[in-house]
Amino acid sequence: MTTQNLSLEHLIKPSSLTEKAPLIIMLHGYGSNENDLFSFASELPDEYLIVSAKAPLPMQPYGNAWYEINFDADQNKFTNDEQAIASRDLIAKFIDEVIEAYHADASQVTLLGFSQGAILSYAVALSYPEKVNRVVALSGYIHESIFKEGYKNNDFSNLKIYGSHGTVDQVIPIEWARKNKPFIDSLKIDYTFSEFPVGHGVNPQNFMEFKNWLANN
Repeated sequence: MTTQNLSLEHLIKPSSLTEKAPLIIMLHGYGSNENDLFSFASELPDEYLIVSAKAPLPMQPYGNAWYEINFDADQNKFTNDEQAIASRDLIAKFIDEVIEAYHADASQVTLLGFSQGAILSYAVALSYPEKVNRVVALSGYIHESIFKEGYKNNDFSNLKIYGSHGTVDQVIPIEWARKNKPFIDSLKIDYTFSEFPVGHGVNPQNFMEFKNWLANN
């Protein structure tokens, strides 16, 4: 089921509950679309309301992005932080819209992001922890410059985060992801991190682990 009347186009898998459903919002990676992570939806428990959002920036020849990534002549990577911050706030607004439109439980909101979607999941949750209580961040890293100013003063007591990364990721180096844990631990956030022998992707063991983490947290 697809719908477009909120701030972001999205796919939706309705909950088996008629109201106050726990919510999972899926945020895809750079150059992908809302169909990518939605393939997980049928494998997750029926009580979840699952909404897979489409990033706002169309790419050529296909796919979408939450923000632009540019390379210089030496293949150094530069992210458009202004666009990333705009997407951060758009996702925060979208959470509120989804809760109201689909009668979801505002106290049970999970962001499930891959790659660029994971980077933004961290940014949204740490900037607006009152809106999110769990994050599943797959193949992403902490990009502090897109966090809301003063975020360290936020109350993170209800936030839990699961992160995972491939040890042979050719897009986002594993070393970047390994910096996440000391950073998140310093904020005293409940954080689980796992590594898997894959590239820039999610293998079945990774999927089963975060599915079990969702069931137990």
